[in-house]
Amino acid sequence: MDGGAAELRETHRLTGHADRAWSLAWNPNPGPGAGPVLASCGGDKTVRIWKRAPDGVWDCSDVLDGVHERTVRSCAWSPDGKLLATASFDGTTAIWEYSGGDFECVATLEGHDNEVKSVSWSQSGSLLATCSRDKAVWIWEVQPGNEHECVAVLQGHTQDVKMVQWHPVLSVLVSVSYDNTIRVWADDGDDDWHCVQTLTEADNGGHSSTVWSVSFNQKGDRMVTCSDDCTLKIWDTSVDLSQPTTGEGHESWRHLSTLSGHHGRTIFSAHWSSEDVIASGAGDDAICLYAEEKSTMVEGPLYRLILKKEKAHDMDVNCVRWCPQDPRVLASASDDGTVKLWELRGNVLE
Repeated sequence: MDGGAAELRETHRLTGHADRAWSLAWNPNPGPGAGPVLASCGGDKTVRIWKRAPDGVWDCSDVLDGVHERTVRSCAWSPDGKLLATASFDGTTAIWEYSGGDFECVATLEGHDNEVKSVSWSQSGSLLATCSRDKAVWIWEVQPGNEHECVAVLQGHTQDVKMVQWHPVLSVLVSVSYDNTIRVWADDGDDDWHCVQTLTEADNGGHSSTVWSVSFNQKGDRMVTCSDDCTLKIWDTSVDLSQPTTGEGHESWRHLSTLSGHHGRTIFSAHWSSEDVIASGAGDDAICLYAEEKSTMVEGPLYRLILKKEKAHDMDVNCVRWCPQDPRVLASASDDGTVKLWELRGNVLE
């Protein structure tokens, strides 16, 4: 990294959404020779695809509309980069395929009672998870011919489920909720999915209010969550919870540290980069970046604030996502309707 203090510099402002921009997803595999591809979705019922031209200019190449009848709350690319899933307040999840130069809606997943809040692909691309205000998490199996079968409906949360995220290595799913808890789900080997751990304030040093977002580091041995309680929490997720356990006292995921005092309002999004920088976006219109303090491992890991970008947007920052192809590039989406691209400069991981 370059020397000098860390700096987050706005490089591009992507406009086009006619309402708040809710969520972002970088294509993990845009194809040979292709530059980064970003999807954004919003309250205008559309998804926009943004591509970087060879001259460095970002353009909206496609607008995916006419399918969802209400807000598109979440979007996620399949691991191979060929499919895009979009979750909507209309209660459906749509699957889009890019072929022949255009995006086509090839499937619509129906089943949730109301607003779908989040969608996530498993690392193999064979499973999809969705969650909803109906308090349920659904797991769908991807089948030939763009068919999708619901293989599990996971009940356990007592309130609106805000986000689902598959573990990057293990066959484990995490969900976070308005009920303040984080739930970890795994299948018992017979395709019977159940909750293998619930992380709460009382038992695990968890959050005291709505949990909005969850992200893993690349190895999958750490997880970050963020909340309406204005904190981020770092968790040790190195134990393989996908393996059936017997008896009491088996190992589990555990709380490592809490980052507080950096955002003055609800933290809506947190994302872990491949270079181990954590970004957060919040209702105070700011973006914060954090990294592990390597010198203090004796007392366990300590995470420090690298920088705070005040007024990153004019309104709430709903989503932050690091670019997989260029881990110094961060995208953010806001209630102000814009998507911004940022470049992290300076020496942040000393």
